[in-house]
Amino acid sequence: MPVAASAIYFLNLRGDVLINRLYRDDVGGNMVDAFRTHIMQTKELGTCPVRQIGGCSFFYMRISNVYIVIVVSSNANVACAFKFVVEAVALFKSYFGGAFDEDAIRNNFVLIYELLDEIMDFGYPQNLSPEILKLYITQEGVRSPFSSKPSDRPVPNATLQVTGAVGWRREGLVYKKNEVFLDIVESVNLLMSSKGSVLRCDVTGKLLMKCFLSGMPDLKLGLNDKIGLEKESQLKARPTKSGKTIELDDVTFHQCVNLTRFNSEKTVSFVPPDGEFELMKYRITEGVNLPFRVLPTIKELGRTRMEVNVKVKSVFGAKMFALGVVIKIPVPKQTAKTNFQVTSGRAKYNASIDCLVWKIRKFPGQTEPTLSAEVELISTMAEKKSWTRPPIQMEFQVPMFTASGLRVRFLKVCILTLLVCHSAVKKCIFKC
Repeated sequence: MPVAASAIYFLNLRGDVLINRLYRDDVGGNMVDAFRTHIMQTKELGTCPVRQIGGCSFFYMRISNVYIVIVVSSNANVACAFKFVVEAVALFKSYFGGAFDEDAIRNNFVLIYELLDEIMDFGYPQNLSPEILKLYITQEGVRSPFSSKPSDRPVPNATLQVTGAVGWRREGLVYKKNEVFLDIVESVNLLMSSKGSVLRCDVTGKLLMKCFLSGMPDLKLGLNDKIGLEKESQLKARPTKSGKTIELDDVTFHQCVNLTRFNSEKTVSFVPPDGEFELMKYRITEGVNLPFRVLPTIKELGRTRMEVNVKVKSVFGAKMFALGVVIKIPVPKQTAKTNFQVTSGRAKYNASIDCLVWKIRKFPGQTEPTLSAEVELISTMAEKKSWTRPPIQMEFQVPMFTASGLRVRFLKVCILTLLVCHSAVKKCIFKC
């Protein structure tokens, strides 16, 4: 992995160095002079946050009246560098009472140097969690008189937190009513030809959880992914009745997931954070179930008239329905007048985006609403190119429907199976 920083500088608006820290010996200590001369004095700060001067790259960001500049001379991870800056500023604000400016840096330079030594090692970011760092860097920063009063929270077990076992969850949580909420949210990216054939289709989804559990619960989640089911059948030495299976691509997990156990057993095992968090992200490119089919028919009648007929068919169950359906049908720029007939919802012509906008608040399943429109065009001599017919765009939300076919098979706490979900479930509630 490329490094994130060789040196970091904190500058005020005049270009004076407030604090600097060198992590590697591949850049000199006077590199900030190049930043001050070629960027600050030329007033090119707002053009691009990444600049190359000589053999070094400068990544900079302005927070309040302070510029934070990262210097590297090798191939660096730019996204990691900016993420480090954002997390470091949040850490400093937690120590300074919510303020981060030139005065806060001057009043807390000793504490900042100590934190900079902890949060980065030889150019690689380390733990930036304020809850964990405050367990062994107990020095309090000089707080601004306008900052909010810190909340009195129970101190967690320092040994357990510093080792990184469950740094995202504090001990001593007690709830009278233990609950877990589970949601699957998916986004469909689809491109279809005028003949109805799918040119490109993929689904990106995320699994959101909201946990209100006492103590330190150990949860285990089972999905209908193909690899996980095959591994489960091998461990049990018997075939697993799972129904339809899917193949997950590009899966990323929250830091609470035990990756070692996932690599060996292909099970999602984790100790959840308290409250709401994103457990995992995924992408699917095969076996996507499309919730709608759009069948357009557009006829150009000469140079001044055009007929548009669009039929939208919902292919999900009759007991389900879509919400907030918006269909944008492009028309030529020289459109002068439109007349609509729709069997459901409302339609209008939006001249700013050159589209017929058809809105349906509630779209039941197994229905086929249609739109018929007569479009009158202005005949111009300047318009010689034929109309390219841009694609029709559609926005919608379908509760209780997953285009990928992903379903939650079970959710276990310790060794007790507390909840089994069917294929169309979107929200699950567990109560002790």
